[in-house]
Amino acid sequence: MFNAKETKTRIVQWIAEYFENNATPETKAVVGISGGKDSSIVAALCAEALGRERVFGVLMPQGKQHDIDVSYDLCKTLGIEYIEINIEKSVQALYDEIASSGQKLNDVAVFNTPARIRMTALYAISAIVGGRVANTSNLSEDYVGYATKFGDSAGDFSPLSDLTVTEVKAVGRETALPARFIDKTPLDGLCGKTDEENLGFTYEALDKYIREGICEDEAAKREIDRLHKISRHKLAPLPIFKL
Repeated sequence: MFNAKETKTRIVQWIAEYFENNATPETKAVVGISGGKDSSIVAALCAEALGRERVFGVLMPQGKQHDIDVSYDLCKTLGIEYIEINIEKSVQALYDEIASSGQKLNDVAVFNTPARIRMTALYAISAIVGGRVANTSNLSEDYVGYATKFGDSAGDFSPLSDLTVTEVKAVGRETALPARFIDKTPLDGLCGKTDEENLGFTYEALDKYIREGICEDEAAKREIDRLHKISRHKLAPLPIFKL
């Protein structure tokens, strides 16, 4: 039985120990704040582990983000320092250079490029403020490859990567965060669809399959297995030729 309270306590201790062993007393946790549950919960856990003065939030809309007020609200609720960097011009500049080279953009490039530019921005800010970049991925998304390699799957430390969405929410409820940050429906930020609409199955079904190996919907099971197989490379160590 998953114990959310105990797990939250262990994560907070783990974050504190990571910074004690891999940073200075002034080093900050740099968190990309999307307004979604994962980044909100990671920011809250870091604030508890390190103190709010050592958490630095980075908001990175691509043009106009309809729900960016949630990100502002989260930072103000936690009392953390934050900045906003709009990545729209950077993304478009790269698209324009690619187009001028004669290459045609496809959906894969359009979907993944903003995530990689956001990670570039996070590391730039981390270098400026003296920080370590928090990875905000969870096990459910990673299991089916719903993350961008060298984008949102990157980072220096990852508090939630071994927790399913169901478990992440349970841990979130053990923090001081208001429920609105934990239960917000996740959107992909591009086409306006929810994560579950894009995946074609619910996180509840996915989490049950991950933890219990049970999926009553055979079509969903096949799709989960397919996505897991083709995306395992995203989390595997870089293959290296050995002499």
